[in-house]
Amino acid sequence: MTAVAQEQHGDVRPVPFVGSCFPEEQFAALRDLLVARRGFDLSQYKDRGVKRRVAKRVRARGFHQAGPYLELLVKDEAELDALLGALTVHVSHFFRNPSTFAALETRVLPELFDRSRRLGQAALRLWSVGCSSGEEPYSLALLLEGLSRPEADVSILATDVSAAILERAREGVFDSGRLGEVPPALKERYFVPRGSSYRLAEEIRAKVAFRSHDLLSSEAYPGAELVLCRNVLIYFSREAQERILCRLGDALPSGGYLVLGKAETLLGEARQRFLVESPAERIYRRC
Repeated sequence: MTAVAQEQHGDVRPVPFVGSCFPEEQFAALRDLLVARRGFDLSQYKDRGVKRRVAKRVRARGFHQAGPYLELLVKDEAELDALLGALTVHVSHFFRNPSTFAALETRVLPELFDRSRRLGQAALRLWSVGCSSGEEPYSLALLLEGLSRPEADVSILATDVSAAILERAREGVFDSGRLGEVPPALKERYFVPRGSSYRLAEEIRAKVAFRSHDLLSSEAYPGAELVLCRNVLIYFSREAQERILCRLGDALPSGGYLVLGKAETLLGEARQRFLVESPAERIYRRC
């Protein structure tokens, strides 16, 4: 039965809200609200992806139009945070892209430890950008546990824009589906069954410092010798990607490493500031 026929028979069924139906005026109001209430600027994100994620929250709350959902956001702080989390979180799991972690283990980290020793540096800083629920930085911590290395003070900083997702990361509880690439010995030693999930051991959780950070803000980027920024840039416009890559270059010393996602690459001025260390793994070395 067509929509017209349904209306004639008094049997109108609301059409599920989708991102392509988002009125531009209301989308602009949403952008203004997120900037005003959370300091989160959507202007550099790809509109299509943002609208798709917002539409999912609209449907989840039982709405069929953007207007009533925006009214809810104005008065419901929890839903505003839930939306922010939905806009920024990306799906991850431990040791995602195992070949990348193999390259880190056999080439990148040993080189950084050697460099640190040669330069007399006591500290080695690792930064996981857009860490989501923590699988990537915790994978780094687990990797370091099995890596033979000289005495060095290694710190792992993990950042994301969503306070809610960072809180979940600190809890360190994961369903079994996210542990598929964890070596059996590490899983047995460091993951404690908890119902249908697992909790990562405190000794590993304590090795990662989680902090809120927005790549698009004017806030300074933390310095690091290794930066993992994987599957983050894909959500930004090209202009924003170029700006972020340049600022990541500023955060790295000469000889530091940047790792991008498999579908990402250097753009703009950043191409002149990095050497390609591994094209397949998207590993770059700061000039």
